[in-house]
Amino acid sequence: MRPRHIRLTSHIDSHGPQPPPIQWGAATASQRGPIIATLSNPDHRNVVGTHSGSYAIYRAVSIAQGKLDRDYRADLTNTAPTHRIGPNPAWTDPGRIVSLDPWGAMTGEAFSDLLSKGYDIRPTIAVTSAHIFIPELKDAIGEGRIVPDGSLCLPDGSCRVTKAAIEPVWHLPSLAERLSVAERDLRRILFEETGGMFPELVTRSDLEVFLPPIGGQTIYIFGDPDSLADPDQMLAARVHDECNGSDVFGSDICTCRPYLVHGIEVCIQTASEGGAGLIVYNRKEGRALGEVTKFLVYNARKRQEGGDRADAYFTRTECVAGVQDARHQLLMPDSLHWLGITRIDKFVSMSDDKYRAVTRSGIEIGERLSIPPELVPADAWVELDAKVAAGYFSEEEPPDQMELAKTKGRPLH
Repeated sequence: MRPRHIRLTSHIDSHGPQPPPIQWGAATASQRGPIIATLSNPDHRNVVGTHSGSYAIYRAVSIAQGKLDRDYRADLTNTAPTHRIGPNPAWTDPGRIVSLDPWGAMTGEAFSDLLSKGYDIRPTIAVTSAHIFIPELKDAIGEGRIVPDGSLCLPDGSCRVTKAAIEPVWHLPSLAERLSVAERDLRRILFEETGGMFPELVTRSDLEVFLPPIGGQTIYIFGDPDSLADPDQMLAARVHDECNGSDVFGSDICTCRPYLVHGIEVCIQTASEGGAGLIVYNRKEGRALGEVTKFLVYNARKRQEGGDRADAYFTRTECVAGVQDARHQLLMPDSLHWLGITRIDKFVSMSDDKYRAVTRSGIEIGERLSIPPELVPADAWVELDAKVAAGYFSEEEPPDQMELAKTKGRPLH
């Protein structure tokens, strides 16, 4: 295997060919410029990092084993989106979208001239159509909460959706501003806390875009995707952070899967009534602290004096992880802006952090929907009581969540 020469520089090489510039938030794709993370031609690179997020490491291992040609270029024939998203007004607002590339699904169309010249420009967003099947929806159909229409929802409980996978693409100056930190500090700490994995973070201030090796997100659209950007059309949405134990394997220690299923049900109901529904699924396992940390916290909670208690729920998390939550919901609304959303009529969430992040980004929220009490697993009441006691959501909105805990005989503090 021939070696690859990766050039580490502390300044711009003004003598060689210059890569296409990136002007974040420009009015058109050509003015904004492409995201080029190629490793085969360093002269073309205009970002820090590489594509595929956390999967980039698996790609590297495949190359090391000789299973993948390091210079292989994907054949993107017939990979165009099944539904065109945008452009939407937020795409040209530099501060509105800071953690993804709004043009990421349209690289073949937007940068065809550069592709024809040999530039290795790859999509960071893929949009496709699919069927999904959630077993609980059959119960909802049987109980009459969902009426199959044969188009969106089928009698067996499966649903037709449009879905999109999104890789993280960070514009560091805008992201730092969003998080209220100095860009130089953000760059330095990202460099230090990844063990120096990305030296260009501190040596190349001219490279403003970073493709971090973290998980992305998937969005699921119920109904017509075009209606998402129409404030006159009813929209239901849930923003859900990954919980593998509950979402996939049905662990009953938390309300994650029941809440996700409830959100899907509300989305289907709203879409069946002529509106649309949206699920945003973020890869932020264990409040973005990771599953190992999560399981350690489970052990600590259950083995403490008095057993698993609401008053120690978040304390035990902080004892293990040093922080209660690392999801940084301030970045979460970006995918909503990518879709052109300006109003959510039914927001299926009780989280004040999510509510504030969405509304302060300029998106109006009508009604907030709590999880129905009959969907809460018995062992998950500790989690719910802890969130009530910790002020996870306000007493004013949604008020029924406070009553929910009271009616179950759980202490609030």
